[in-house]
Amino acid sequence: MEPLRIPEPALEKVARVHVELEPPRSTGPGPWGERRLVPIVGGHFEGPRLRGDVLPGGADWQVVHASGAITIDTRYALRTHDDALIYIGTRGVRTGPPETLARLARGETVDPTDYYFRVVATLETGAPPYYWLNESIFVASALRHVNAVVYDLYRLS
Repeated sequence: MEPLRIPEPALEKVARVHVELEPPRSTGPGPWGERRLVPIVGGHFEGPRLRGDVLPGGADWQVVHASGAITIDTRYALRTHDDALIYIGTRGVRTGPPETLARLARGETVDPTDYYFRVVATLETGAPPYYWLNESIFVASALRHVNAVVYDLYRLS
């Protein structure tokens, strides 16, 4: 019997997401690092499978570790061009050489190839045209601006 072929995953671009942020609010250093709350105040997304607006009201609950690496944990909502609501949550990491992370912390523009910023995303909705979001796995590669995060969201096929 010939062995079954396991499908090789591929990435399908869904959208470029631009998330606008307020400055971080810190709880100060704790046993696992500095906890920060970064409010999400808006934004937009556009791509081959999704387009619309990022709704204000979500946040990124970060942990800044002693190494300077940041653990990402976001939850917020998207509204598509045809008025469907989508919950999105991301978990990931932003890390890199200490001097690069220091430049990012100062709000400088840094080439995103100089640091590692990746997330896994979960999307949920009850809107029938977008129900495929509930049944897919998503990953993203991101970059940080002083008051925004931009990432390309991909569906793992």
